[in-house]
Amino acid sequence: MDRRKFLLAGGATLAASTVRANRALGGTPASVAGASDSAAQARVVETPPLEAGNRFYVGNRAPLLASPFLKLPIGAIEPRGWLRQQLALMAKGMTGRLADHSMYLHPTSGWLTRGEKDPGWEEMPYWLRGFGDLGYLLKDEEIIREARRWLEAALSSQQEDGYFGPPLNKANDDLWPNMLMLNAFQSYYEWSGDKRIFAFMSKYSRYELSIPREKLLPGSWQKVRGGDNLASVYWLYNRTGEPWLLELARAIHERTADWTSGPQTQHGVNNAQGFREPATYYQQAADRMFLAATERNYAALMDEYGQVPGGMFAADENWRVGCTGPSQAAETCSMVEFMHSFEMLLKITGNPIWADHCENVAFNSLPAASTADLKALHYLTAPNLVQCDPAKEHVFDNGGYLLPYSPRVVYRCCQHNVAFGWPYFAEHLWLATPANGLAAVLYAPCAVEAQVGHGVRVRIEEKTAYPFDETVEFTVKSREPVQFPLLLRVPGWCEGSSLAVNGQALPVHASPKSYMLIERAWKDGDRVTLHLPMKITSTTWAKQANAVSVNRGPLSYSLKIGQRWERIGGTEEWPELAVYPTTPWNVGLVVDKANPAASLQVVKRPIVAGQPFDLDTAPLELLGKGRVIPQWTLFKNCAGPLPPSPVKSAQPAQDITLVPMGCARLRVSVFPTVEPRSRS
Repeated sequence: MDRRKFLLAGGATLAASTVRANRALGGTPASVAGASDSAAQARVVETPPLEAGNRFYVGNRAPLLASPFLKLPIGAIEPRGWLRQQLALMAKGMTGRLADHSMYLHPTSGWLTRGEKDPGWEEMPYWLRGFGDLGYLLKDEEIIREARRWLEAALSSQQEDGYFGPPLNKANDDLWPNMLMLNAFQSYYEWSGDKRIFAFMSKYSRYELSIPREKLLPGSWQKVRGGDNLASVYWLYNRTGEPWLLELARAIHERTADWTSGPQTQHGVNNAQGFREPATYYQQAADRMFLAATERNYAALMDEYGQVPGGMFAADENWRVGCTGPSQAAETCSMVEFMHSFEMLLKITGNPIWADHCENVAFNSLPAASTADLKALHYLTAPNLVQCDPAKEHVFDNGGYLLPYSPRVVYRCCQHNVAFGWPYFAEHLWLATPANGLAAVLYAPCAVEAQVGHGVRVRIEEKTAYPFDETVEFTVKSREPVQFPLLLRVPGWCEGSSLAVNGQALPVHASPKSYMLIERAWKDGDRVTLHLPMKITSTTWAKQANAVSVNRGPLSYSLKIGQRWERIGGTEEWPELAVYPTTPWNVGLVVDKANPAASLQVVKRPIVAGQPFDLDTAPLELLGKGRVIPQWTLFKNCAGPLPPSPVKSAQPAQDITLVPMGCARLRVSVFPTVEPRSRS
């Protein structure tokens, strides 16, 4: 199957035929109360069945299309293990202490002062929507108090006509910063249940509806990012049922840039969030052309600019014709916005391909955007990034201080916006399903507590070292037996998955990009074991001089390059850091592309540190062979263009080590291949 077909596979089942497709998949009826574990059976579905709704969690209200998945309220999912550690490091690091470094989070902010000294724009809302969620997930009272200070200031800023926030934004007809604040209010309501949020958002929505059409979303970021506003209108409609909100939704869609006709901008972040707008409106329009438009937008972007591992695309800051190689980079903003888009599309469509895309970015690209202690961040990250220096000349679109790690707000958008990447990911590990069930859609150590079946509250503890390990174990905790459907995602890379309940293997043969669906009467102590074999594979990138990348399960791999960290600014506690290589980076890979596992040896290590995404504590390594390619050198302080593969090299073969991409701040992830024997 070619890459485009792989990306879009399953799309035809996502519209009106979804129910028929699920019924056609059939399967043996699930076990019922009183049946033995040996009688337990599972079936395979492409998307969650939609025959029934969910009594306990908010999905789409008619006439919007039924929701394949429903978000659980914040607090239902408890991150554990390495994922909780990411959040804890955020709280202690740059995100939790950003007010110490950001000129936009000071008492003079227009979000606190109504703009007497500082007008206030996107930076504070970018940060707050992640900062607040971070506090809710960690139950950190100090963070929650600080988040509420900003939220209460925004609530009290609402004017008689419904507008809220700094007046200068209103004078400029700019609704973009408020779109971000609506996300923060939605999360706050999920956590607190504060009903003031409904009245506040309804009054603001009335204000938006009153804006003359020609002045609604007239240009700039709000024009291409109107889908963010659209999603918040649906969120409110699903909770209040006010029919006029659908009129507003239609107006927002009509005034947003026309993403149904293709990408509307070259700007990376705009593409990362704007491409999803037609699929968001699909919920109201009920016309598959809108869903297909989002799929086309994604394919158009990735088929040209995403021909690299790690799930991202080349747009530093804008995509440019011909600038598609692995030394081109992506903004950290683009990473977290892409993840958010995938999380939204997963709920809208049920298609597991979007979960694959989310994990790809989360595990391979996002970790390397920050230092391992999450105290500093850089603006750009590339699959082939061989030094993070303060040089003024690079191959990028933007100029300035792009690659060193800094806690200061030298990357104005990214150092605020990164705050919501891991928190939103943690909130989407589990989703509620129709028929009062639950689905594990993204894998990480955690526990979930939710109402299922006829209203019983169950707790499922998820024990795993995924993405570094192949096994995910679930233990059900329930005060009484309860029947409900449990869906487990089978990733698109996984062949040969297997399932067992209480140690009894179930004969279910799930293809990649599907769900295993178990329906039975669950009782306290029931155990489910999901095995997802992780094979070593290689991807040949025809558009990158036939270079290759190496994968194992959801992780792609990079050359382990020695690192020299140099403080170039900041303080001892909060340094600004450049990183330089101490070992050769210009290495070609000796690999049997037909059988890459024969060329590489897997070395597993326990997760002994709180941060697995670090070069020194990487839980996995691949050992192989490579050769230095002398003619492959730096160009504009970046790794030069890839030499066409296979490369002839007279250099001796040497042992090399590959580590997960997310562990490597310096990295080569797209390799020229070299011949196994030396050639002069």
